[in-house]
Amino acid sequence: MCLGVPGKVERIEQGELGVPMGTVSFGGTRMEVCLAYVPEVQVGDYVIVHVGFAISKVDEAEAQEIFRMLEQMGSLAEGET
Repeated sequence: MCLGVPGKVERIEQGELGVPMGTVSFGGTRMEVCLAYVPEVQVGDYVIVHVGFAISKVDEAEAQEIFRMLEQMGSLAEGET
């Protein structure tokens, strides 16, 4: 199973090889992500990231829903209800 996680684009720049790269925040944790597959993305947009690549753009409401589902999954794994 593969998991894509939503994050908010905070910065965009050209990488060393001319590939668009961005800093994406995942609830405060920041990661450099390749944005080549989502050239339309702008700072402030939300993207789904899988293994360091943004694979799609999502709106904020969808990103928040995914965050809620991930929290529920974590609670279930910890035995909380």
